[in-house]
Amino acid sequence: MDRTRPLNLLLAGVLAAGGTVALAPVVQAADTELARNGGFESGLDGWSCTAGSGAVVTSPVHSGTKALRATPAGSDNARCSQTVTVRPNSTYTLSGWVRGSYVYLGASGTGTGDVSTWTQSAPDWQKLATTFTTGASTTSVTLYTHGWYGTGAYHADDLSLLGPGGDPVQPPGTPTGLAAGSPTATAVTLTWPPVPGATSYKVYRDGVLVATVTGTSYTAAGLAPATSYGFQVSAANSAGESAKSATVSVTTTSGGGTPGGDLPAHALVGYLHTSFANGSGYTRMADVPDSWDVINLAFGEPTSVTSGDIRFSLCPVTECPNVESPADFKAAVKAKQAAGKKVLISIGGQNGQVQLSTTAARDTFVTSVSKIIDEYGLDGLDIDFEGHSLSLQTGDTDFRNPTSPVIVNLIQAVRTLKAKYGAKFVLTMAPETFFVQLGYQYYGSGPWGGQDPRAGAYLPVIHALRDDLTLLHVQDYNSGSVMGLDNQYHSMGGADFHIAMTDMLLTGFPVAGNTDRVFPALRPDQVAIGLPASTQAGNGHTTPAEVNKALNCLTRKTDCGSYQTHGTWPGLRGLMTWSVNWDRYNGWEFSRNFDAYRWS
Repeated sequence: MDRTRPLNLLLAGVLAAGGTVALAPVVQAADTELARNGGFESGLDGWSCTAGSGAVVTSPVHSGTKALRATPAGSDNARCSQTVTVRPNSTYTLSGWVRGSYVYLGASGTGTGDVSTWTQSAPDWQKLATTFTTGASTTSVTLYTHGWYGTGAYHADDLSLLGPGGDPVQPPGTPTGLAAGSPTATAVTLTWPPVPGATSYKVYRDGVLVATVTGTSYTAAGLAPATSYGFQVSAANSAGESAKSATVSVTTTSGGGTPGGDLPAHALVGYLHTSFANGSGYTRMADVPDSWDVINLAFGEPTSVTSGDIRFSLCPVTECPNVESPADFKAAVKAKQAAGKKVLISIGGQNGQVQLSTTAARDTFVTSVSKIIDEYGLDGLDIDFEGHSLSLQTGDTDFRNPTSPVIVNLIQAVRTLKAKYGAKFVLTMAPETFFVQLGYQYYGSGPWGGQDPRAGAYLPVIHALRDDLTLLHVQDYNSGSVMGLDNQYHSMGGADFHIAMTDMLLTGFPVAGNTDRVFPALRPDQVAIGLPASTQAGNGHTTPAEVNKALNCLTRKTDCGSYQTHGTWPGLRGLMTWSVNWDRYNGWEFSRNFDAYRWS
């Protein structure tokens, strides 16, 4: 995202091309090198880069064999930092060599005013240097380098901090008081008191390191139901890691198996145009082939955006001359269910904006959706909120604890429906990539404001309902390019896009680059890939050959192309498509390819 550059970037006359901002004073003999791994010869050891933006490269380098390459993206300026121990009331010289446009070098937490220096353009290696004096009580400072929003990658090498060394840092003590909250079938939250001197904590599950966090809590997700686990935590800083804490044992609940019950191991999900017609034509429920395991009725829509009052009816005869009677439709639903199929009401769609901004709208939503489910004898609910249905208010920055009414009320409404209909209630969601995977870069209006408040807005809903969620099938179509976990942008239409987008769901990712707020991975059986059934159905149509490549990569780790997944998931649930009608229009190409695919 483009951002207004700070005023000093406009003062081009202040810096001559190739010049530096400040001259380094003469270094005294007592001064020592305090920066750890400033030449990046040991990779990123000692350094932390936001949103996974940093990498070590072998060319170009200023000296030695390696250098840092960091790439700004969206709202992230590729800040790489290191905290070092210093002495109070002491003078230090910070320097380094950089290449690129708008590259910064600085120090924060000095106690006397943060300092930085920068270059507007460095086509070749250029030295930056600045000095600072620490405050009377300052014992540590953070060194950093970063680029600027919307610019390309920059390089840095031979970063140095010279000055009096601080008192030796001691490893922190062993954490005590590790406690576990009430576990669900697949997750549990761990908390512990802070340890003096710790800058991070390492979480172990059954003796294996599973996470490193800077806060004093961690949610372990993706656990198996009715299974016992042992958790420990250690404290760490630049001097090392403490011993592990005492083990806390946790047993997850049984959870009643997969929410929604008995879907086949690999399922095909399709939307059936039920309340309207378009160029694909109307398809009767009884004419839907047996290939389709989950049939989502499109759509239930609100009487107004904020009413919460959802209505559903069959397509009018004037628009769909071959529409069946309500009685025949209900009989066909029962026949599908008798054959093991699930039939759901899908709420929203492109034109059905739903904003549950009040508790009254929330309660009306529950009542009206229940009426539809009961009248037609349906198996559950598909949430297809698009457009401006979901957004995050300014200040709502933690997907784990949402505060925006439209988010909170939707979560409460779905939980009420789940409680009413019980364990067999099928819950699916069909968000667009903008509302899910884009959250890797952006979340809501962002730390500075000005971002689209809808970015990542489905994440708190998915997370809060993950133990009730049967299927998430993100729409991998009608999408712009989206950054994957490899920090590269991926575009729709080929296997690569589906591989990268699905890998994010099955691996988990830091939301808006914040490693303290990681969206946990979903189970493979909860994930299906959403695609258009034909070129007419939506932008981003993927040929059957490319669909099969994506499935091969995700379930077997073959045909992956240049993207490297973070795992292999033979239990991936399957595919979703818009729509049954468009697949019929296209000679059933999509469903026939699914039927022919060999999962093992």
